[in-house]
Amino acid sequence: MIAVPADIRIFDNYRWHVAATPYVDAVARVAGTVPFIVPALGEALEVEAVLDRVDGVMLTGSKSNVHPAHYGVEPTERHGPFDEDRDATTLPLIRSAIDRGLPLLAICRGMQELNVALGGSIATEIQEIAGRDDHRAPDLPTQDERFALRHEVRAVPGGILAGIVGVEPFRVNSLHRQAIDRLAEGLAVEATAEDGTIEAVSVEGARSFALGVQWHPEYWAGSEPMSQRIFRAYGAALRGDAPARAVA
Repeated sequence: MIAVPADIRIFDNYRWHVAATPYVDAVARVAGTVPFIVPALGEALEVEAVLDRVDGVMLTGSKSNVHPAHYGVEPTERHGPFDEDRDATTLPLIRSAIDRGLPLLAICRGMQELNVALGGSIATEIQEIAGRDDHRAPDLPTQDERFALRHEVRAVPGGILAGIVGVEPFRVNSLHRQAIDRLAEGLAVEATAEDGTIEAVSVEGARSFALGVQWHPEYWAGSEPMSQRIFRAYGAALRGDAPARAVA
């Protein structure tokens, strides 16, 4: 069983705790786990009680961004939208999961949360930075078109990701306008895009699988080989039969 922290969404005059279907499908059908959606209750949530009952944690992507107050930056509209209930839930959950040595997979917003939880910072509107490409979601009519594999990343030799997907460049579906700015102490870069954007990280010295990716392997986990490998490796770690880091 894995904990999947929820987003807060408002519709039909209610506040809902939700997780998008591609994420829970990927961990259920490809990783072979039982996803447990954790409500974004912030300080009202007993994090340790949740982690006592699960075997790992997965952090999903989201339209919202980590509030910049968590990394010492004055918030602007360009940093939003925000989901402060999710921040208040995920940041302590991440730290406790790492302390316990629970397998952790962090996707898109989740990777940014991982970086912030450990003391790093986030840059916004990276497409406006000289030399950076536009990693934002294209304005296309279908999800399959929006989540198409568009640019290459290269895994760092000897890392967790290279042990899963190899060291040859492969194509991914990044859909983000924010990215890691200052890398947190305790994180190692696992992959970069051609423009230098950090696309994957791992927790140095982690007692188990602890990987973050900026792209969306959950969307094609049922059919695309690299996406499948990531979720299968995470599932293997949950069952205790995957190495924490590949041999260089």
